[in-house]
Amino acid sequence: MDRRATLHTLLGKNSDRSTALKPLVPLGSGLEPYTGPWEYEQAAHLLRRTMFGPRHQEIKTAAAAGLQATVNQLFTELALPAPPINYNFENDPHVPIGATWVNAPYTAGVNAIRNYRNLSLRVWTAEQLLFEGVSIREKLTLFWHNHFGVSNISDPKFWYQHITTLRTNAWGNFRDLVKAITIDPAMLRFLNGNQSTRTAPNENYARELMELFTLGKGQAAGPGDYTTFTEQDVAAMARVLTGWRDRGYNTNNPDVAVESYFQANRHDTGNKQLSHRFDNQIITNKGEDEYAYLVDVIFERPEVARFISRKLYRWFVYYVIDETTEQAVIAPMAQLLEAHDFEIRPVLEALLSSAHFYHILNQGPMIKNPIDFVLSAFRPTAVSLPDNPTQRFQALRDLLRLTIPMQMEYFNPPDVAGWKAYYQAPAYYRTWISAATLPPRMRYTDTLSTNGYRFGNFYMRANVLEMVKFSDNPYDPVRIVRDWARLLLPQALSESQTAALKEILVPGLPDYVWGVEYTNYEAAPNNNALRNAVETKLRTLLRAMLSMAEFYLS
Repeated sequence: MDRRATLHTLLGKNSDRSTALKPLVPLGSGLEPYTGPWEYEQAAHLLRRTMFGPRHQEIKTAAAAGLQATVNQLFTELALPAPPINYNFENDPHVPIGATWVNAPYTAGVNAIRNYRNLSLRVWTAEQLLFEGVSIREKLTLFWHNHFGVSNISDPKFWYQHITTLRTNAWGNFRDLVKAITIDPAMLRFLNGNQSTRTAPNENYARELMELFTLGKGQAAGPGDYTTFTEQDVAAMARVLTGWRDRGYNTNNPDVAVESYFQANRHDTGNKQLSHRFDNQIITNKGEDEYAYLVDVIFERPEVARFISRKLYRWFVYYVIDETTEQAVIAPMAQLLEAHDFEIRPVLEALLSSAHFYHILNQGPMIKNPIDFVLSAFRPTAVSLPDNPTQRFQALRDLLRLTIPMQMEYFNPPDVAGWKAYYQAPAYYRTWISAATLPPRMRYTDTLSTNGYRFGNFYMRANVLEMVKFSDNPYDPVRIVRDWARLLLPQALSESQTAALKEILVPGLPDYVWGVEYTNYEAAPNNNALRNAVETKLRTLLRAMLSMAEFYLS
C-alpha cells in the first residue's frame, strides 16, 4: 500500500478518492425513521458510531435483532463499573493491592502514590472502553469529556468523581448535567470557580458556561454583544456563581472527602442584572441554589437546544452542517430535546434511527479520533490480553498511551473547548491526520497485525486464525477479503481493491490454491509449517487492510 497516498487521501488531496471529505450534498432525508434494509452493513455503521470498535459477533447479533432492538440495547441502563483499584503498587499504606483508592487519603511519598493512582485510573478506563459491550455509554462519556474540556487536574480522585458524573448522566438530562458540572470539584478547580468571591468574582466559568457549554457564541452584534449573550451577562453570572469551593484535593487527611461546598460569606447577595439577551431579567439572592436557578434561566433560551444538537450531530454523524441539514435534522433534534425537557436519550434514539443517519453519504466520511482508531483495530481483530495480572496491567496501560502521539489523551483535552476536530473549522476531523500523527497510527496497526506487543512471553496481537473463521467461506480468498472489509471498513471495496488484496493470499495463483492450503492447515493445526504459511499470509492481508485510507474512516 502507498503510505504517502494514504495521507493525501485523508487530507482530501487525492481527487479521485476525497469525496468523503468534501461537504456533503443535500441528502434529502431528515429525522424521519429509517425504513431501508437492515443487514450487517447497517448494523456495523450504527455500532461503529456508538461504540469503540464493534466485534464481528456484536455486529451479527445486532443485524439479527433489528434496528429498534439494537438502539434499545445501546441505551440499556448499566450499573456503574466498580471503581479503579490498586493493581500492583505495594507502597500505599492506605490501600492494599486489590482495594480501591477513590476515597483514600495520600500520605508521605504523595507523588509516587498519586502517579500509581493516575495509572490505575487510566487502566480502569481502558477496561471500560474495551469490555462494556453493546452500549453507547462510553462513547457519550467521551463526548461529554470533550464537551466540558476539563484538564490540568493532578488528583485522580477528582478525576474519578468527574468522569463518574459524566458517565452517570451520559444520556440523561442535559440541564441537570450542566448543574452538576457547574459545582463539580474538578471544574471548580479547572476554571477557578473555587477562587470566585463576592469581592473578586471570577468570570472564567461564567463565560464558558454560555460560550462553550450551553449557548455558543454567535456573530458579534455590537460591542461586547455576541448575539447569544453579552459581556454584561458574563459579569452578572460570575457574581451568581460566587461562594462555591472544593475540598479534598491531594489531601492526606482521611476525614476529608472529595466534594464541593457552598460558603455563604463568599457569595454575592446583591441583585444581578442580565442583558436584553435574557430579557433583562434580574436574579435575586438565592444562596446556594442560585447557580441552579441561573442554569434554568440559560436553558430558557432557544439557542441551547440547537447548540447541543449540533455538537451531538458532529460527534455521531458529520461535521458539515449546511442549511439543508440545519432545517431537516438539527431543528427537529432541538424541538425533540425541548419537548422532552432536555433529555438526551430521546434525541439520540431518533437520530440513530433516522433516514439521515443511514444515508450512504453518512457512512464513512468521519475520520476516526485516535481512541476510536486504536480500539477499532484492537477489538474486531480478536486480540487477547495477558492472563498474568501484572502483564495485563501493562498491556492496558500501554494501549491507552498509544493515543498520546496521535494527539488525543484521555483525561487531557488540549483546551476547555475540547479537541479541535469537533469545533475548529474548516479542518474539523482532518485535524487528526498530519505528518506527526500519521506515522504512530501506521506503526500501531503494523505492529498489532504482525509481530504484536510483547509482555514477558505474551504477544498482544491480532488473532488472524480466529478472524478467518468470521468469513462465511474461509476457503475462498475473495470471500475472506470481502468479509473482513465488512467488519473493518465503512463501505464495500471496489472490484479492483478486492482483487489486489486477494493476491496477498494467492499471489499469481488460482483461487483454489488458498482453499487447499487452508484445508491442509485445518487438518493438521499443530503442524507449524502449515500454520505459519497460512498465518503469515493472513497477517499480511490484515496489515494491508488496516493501512488503507478506508480503515481510518467511520
